[in-house]
Amino acid sequence: MGSAVIQLLVLAGVAIFLILRLRSVLGTREGFEKPRVPAPGPSTNTRRGFDVIEGGPDRDIIDHADEGSDAALALAAMKAREPSFGVSDFLSGAKGAYEMILMAFENGDLSDVQPFLDEEVYETLQSVIDARAEQGVIVEASFVGVRDTTLVGAEFDESTGMAEITVRFVCELTSVVRATDGTIIEGSPTEIKRQKDVWTFARPMGSGDPNWNLVATGE
Repeated sequence: MGSAVIQLLVLAGVAIFLILRLRSVLGTREGFEKPRVPAPGPSTNTRRGFDVIEGGPDRDIIDHADEGSDAALALAAMKAREPSFGVSDFLSGAKGAYEMILMAFENGDLSDVQPFLDEEVYETLQSVIDARAEQGVIVEASFVGVRDTTLVGAEFDESTGMAEITVRFVCELTSVVRATDGTIIEGSPTEIKRQKDVWTFARPMGSGDPNWNLVATGE
């Protein structure tokens, strides 16, 4: 078998691995909605919109939202509509999705993550990528890690079942903007910068589609 054919097979294998990794974060319950197996324990009842266990509120909710807040009540309603939903599981998946979408944007190729972006968000991000190309600049970025993932808001529409969860991310990365000849215009390949983003994800709870879509971005 020729070396060119072997190289093509290797590249195809890498591409399949990356696509499967993306779907594991955004497109299955292993990412945003890992199935939760109820542990045997005391019976539950309801108080103030929360799942209550032996007189105590749902820790999965109040660990991320103030008890009695609008966000906490919305999260409780999401759980009532879809019992397998877990806030901590969602945030873990959102963290992975943030890295993958952010780096797809930085590297100028949204093709793998487009199915998980709201149309307006996709068009906004793509317009920035197109503007870079028109200006003849190239971005080189390297992700260091997410330093903080915080739930900052949640809303639930009982009539439609649509859920929205807003998350603030703080990450560290290196980023360099270069001209086509390699000259550095902005940034440094060795300087780590901290970046903050506030993203909102949406999904109809109780539906057969487990995908959460990015519907808004901000700072």
